Amino acid sequence: MVTITRMEVVSSFPGGHNRQVHAELAGAETIFSGHRRALTIGLLMAVTLVAFEALAVATVMPGAEQDLGGLALYGWVFSGFLLASIVGITWAGEQADRHGPGRPLAIGMTLFGMGLLIAGFAPSMLVLVIGRAIQGLGAGALPAIAYVALGRGYPEQLRPRMLALLATAWVVPGLAGPAIAGAIAEFISWRGAFLIFVPIIPFMAALALPPLFRMGPPGGELTPSRVPTAIRLALSAGLALGGVATGNALIAVPLAAVGIAAGLPALRQLLPPGTFRAVRGLPAAVAGNGFLNMCFFGAEAFVPYLLTTHRGYSAFVAGLALTGSTLSWTTGSWVQERALCRFSRPRLAAIGALVVAAGIAMVPFALADPVPGAWVAIAWTIGGFGMGIAYPMFSLELLASAPPGREGEASASMKLNETLSAAAGVGIAGGIVAAGDAGDWAGASLALVFALASAVGLLTALIALRLTAHAPLPGSPAPSLGASIPAAAGEPVS
Repeated sequence: MVTITRMEVVSSFPGGHNRQVHAELAGAETIFSGHRRALTIGLLMAVTLVAFEALAVATVMPGAEQDLGGLALYGWVFSGFLLASIVGITWAGEQADRHGPGRPLAIGMTLFGMGLLIAGFAPSMLVLVIGRAIQGLGAGALPAIAYVALGRGYPEQLRPRMLALLATAWVVPGLAGPAIAGAIAEFISWRGAFLIFVPIIPFMAALALPPLFRMGPPGGELTPSRVPTAIRLALSAGLALGGVATGNALIAVPLAAVGIAAGLPALRQLLPPGTFRAVRGLPAAVAGNGFLNMCFFGAEAFVPYLLTTHRGYSAFVAGLALTGSTLSWTTGSWVQERALCRFSRPRLAAIGALVVAAGIAMVPFALADPVPGAWVAIAWTIGGFGMGIAYPMFSLELLASAPPGREGEASASMKLNETLSAAAGVGIAGGIVAAGDAGDWAGASLALVFALASAVGLLTALIALRLTAHAPLPGSPAPSLGASIPAAAGEPVS
């Protein structure tokens, strides 16, 4: 980190000193330099693969249910993946600190491929759920290892660009994934949406694994295993979700209460000390990232519902609103990479969170008939742009603040909290909407969901100011997007 320190010092002087640094950076290595090229392409392929698969599952599941039956287990196809990923994230981060990032990613890819095969040949819905859970164990390794690779494989001045490129890796799946999966399900079989991805895994592994194995273990102080705690958290969350899935309040309330009571202590053990108080630095990054995902995805789940159920628009129109946010998120990610030359992480994170809150707050105006549906698309595109700016700031804070040798543990903490927070946001919003639908205040319940989500966005902006105020990265603005990434674009790890 000596180079970064020197650049930060030089950047505080005017004129010639900054020009000297700009010249040095102009000749610096890029994310596609010789020894990083394979790692960069491998990580982009991994993110793209997981994104395509996630969107494909959501698209083909109605056909799978018609073929296999087992409607009562339909939700567990998604919940099983989520709960297993909690364990996978924690295990992979821990293994990266103990043995280096190569081994856990290799095992994670193997588990992901096994899960795809089991799901693709599943004779029943129960077996499909088991396959998805195994997929979740493997997929959970990816985000934790990606952050370790960013922290150990790329210097600080290249990390914003790599995060922007990883966000871009979601664009093609977001635009084409559902259509491709739908075509496979209609003209071949829903099973093809699982099996088609299996042959890609060896190519992805051949690119990403060699540079990750060369990194080796970081050599930091080892801590006790957190995997048993992660298993306890997953089981507690499963208990709460299972109670809610019964639809019976007499069963749901006590099961949810027991699940939350058992899960909160486990969650506290898995997050950095001070996360619940948003202590400056790494705890604030983990907390702020969680709230950011809670507000955005908690609201996004009900954007199509508002447009289709309350305004009578088609599902295609509702999908266009979400597509707009996918594109604007990527645009925001590239904007932050250029803006870091001029602004600090706390300021950019706060600005992005405020833009997210503003976009969310705009949506419920569309409940009024005179407001056109295009208003929602514009509002959600604004929200996605704010996510593109804010989300990478919390990731960069993580990479800068993680204790040496424990990058895997810190990465796992952030991704675990992100996953749970997004799920909690959707769950809370769903409970409010369900209550409104059962009563006589369906429209008001939707307005309340977006109002609460916007308030959480404002809270995120306040937490963002508790990130460490490193000097902006020196250097001239990045080249244009077309000049900096290959034609085949490769989030979120986001």
